[in-house]
Amino acid sequence: MKLCSIASGSSGNCIFAGSDTTCLMIDTGISGKRIEEGLNEIGYTAREMDGILITHEHSDHISGLGVMARRYGIPIFATEGTRRGVLNSKSIGDIPLELFQEIQPDADFVIGDIAVSPISISHDAAQPTAYVLRQGGKSMAVMTDLGRYDNYIIEHLQNLDLILLEANHDVHMLQAGKYPYYLKQRILGDRGHLSNELSGQLLSQILHDGLKTVILGHLSKENNYEQLAYETVRLEIDLADNPYHAGDFPIHVAKRDMVSDIFEV
Repeated sequence: MKLCSIASGSSGNCIFAGSDTTCLMIDTGISGKRIEEGLNEIGYTAREMDGILITHEHSDHISGLGVMARRYGIPIFATEGTRRGVLNSKSIGDIPLELFQEIQPDADFVIGDIAVSPISISHDAAQPTAYVLRQGGKSMAVMTDLGRYDNYIIEHLQNLDLILLEANHDVHMLQAGKYPYYLKQRILGDRGHLSNELSGQLLSQILHDGLKTVILGHLSKENNYEQLAYETVRLEIDLADNPYHAGDFPIHVAKRDMVSDIFEV
């Protein structure tokens, strides 16, 4: 399996994931033009996509969905709550209803040769999910937009080969920044976003010898920067009560406006 971040950040998210025979996108939160350019950059076209997995209905995850759906007729996989949220969004235009495939948290399904596990997450959306993908004995997860994690999350992220994990903000930058109080409270709350520290602490709970790649994603433009996220997550790993050190694992940071390398497992 392979994964590539076409865009990851508070201003827009789109992830490519696939196998040799199945091509998927997780979220389409940038323009259709940027999505197509990103796919072309890594050797794919939108017509090759077998499905779009939507995590939730916020604009930074669906802004390009209408264009991609209307232009290419790609099946859209989403919970019923997310589907309603998408259809209520006035900014993406009409989407043919027959493209929607309803999914349920904790109910695995298959697209091509990839098994998909939707995982419930704590975020201020209608019915948000993260995703674990499995194929050929390998597994990878895209886990962003959650204000907290618990044993349920930890259990579902065991024995992965690759994870793209949210490291959204630095708490001190957010608290001292220009955001209004209500927005700061939303981001810091249980239905907001994972801080750098919490990201490192969650990662420390799922490390194992077989984990090959860690990608930090969904960084805030205003309340984080790449080196800070990277160093904070590494520090949390080194401080954790486990046998691992940050240097034991390759850790990358996805950019909001640049296509990443293709990571294969």
